[in-house]
Amino acid sequence: MDRNKIRDFFNRLAPEWDANMVRNDEIINTILENVHVEEGCDVLDVACGTGVLIPDYLKRNVRSVTGIDLSEKMIEIARAKFEADDRVTLVCDDVTEHAFEHQFDSIIVYNALPHFEDPETLIRVLSGLLRKGGYLTIAHGASRDSINRHHSNVSSDLKKELPPIEEVTEMMSRYLEVTVAISDERMYQAAGRKQ
Repeated sequence: MDRNKIRDFFNRLAPEWDANMVRNDEIINTILENVHVEEGCDVLDVACGTGVLIPDYLKRNVRSVTGIDLSEKMIEIARAKFEADDRVTLVCDDVTEHAFEHQFDSIIVYNALPHFEDPETLIRVLSGLLRKGGYLTIAHGASRDSINRHHSNVSSDLKKELPPIEEVTEMMSRYLEVTVAISDERMYQAAGRKQ
């Protein structure tokens, strides 16, 4: 996949992103509960977009949220929404190349895995950013089939298929203790804990 094409694609989508967002609060709460996003946590939101999940983290009284996204326009919109909250830091960069200043208790990749060229590299890098006892999750607020249908008309320069949950948990198990593997008609979530 071409990183510049991905950046350009999401820059074009950014102005309408929030208006077109479909949320299921029950699924989002389940995803965050499954990886113990709670008071005092430091959260890394990977491919954070316009900061769709940031209010969910803040409601849980996390200590900090770092959102990172490749798209300058997505980050620009997120900054406008959260600039007054000193718990929120927003970064425009490739998460696999960024030099973070600290580790995290929870790392969330929400509705984004198909836009990463190499899921195993992503999982390896993110696992290294976790504190001991911290959780990484890769999750979608819809079924695998639904996500793959949604992306069916998107160029292969911009996405890959969402892999079966077993493939993701197998990759994750090389770095973390797998704690969650859900792939049903409502949602998709793989999660692991750093030992």
